Amino acid sequence: MTDRDPKPPRTDAIWRRDEIESPCVQICVIHPEARLCTGCLRSMDEIAQWSRMAPEARAAVMVDLPGRKHLIARRRGGRRAHLTRRGQIG
Repeated sequence: MTDRDPKPPRTDAIWRRDEIESPCVQICVIHPEARLCTGCLRSMDEIAQWSRMAPEARAAVMVDLPGRKHLIARRRGGRRAHLTRRGQIG
């Protein structure tokens, strides 16, 4: 480029954003008894407040999430197995 037509400034900084770290895995189903998302293990309140929480509060939740896994019982065998266990299917 010439002196009259200087090189435009880099615009990479314009597009750079500091995204909020999230445990969301896009499996958004609330467990009816535990009241936790089965995908990310956050409570509905935590999900609703996530973008407004202080970084320290989000970090504390992230540390706590692995310990919540036991709160959600995994289904084994689907509906048929459930009904069989309950004696409704022979």
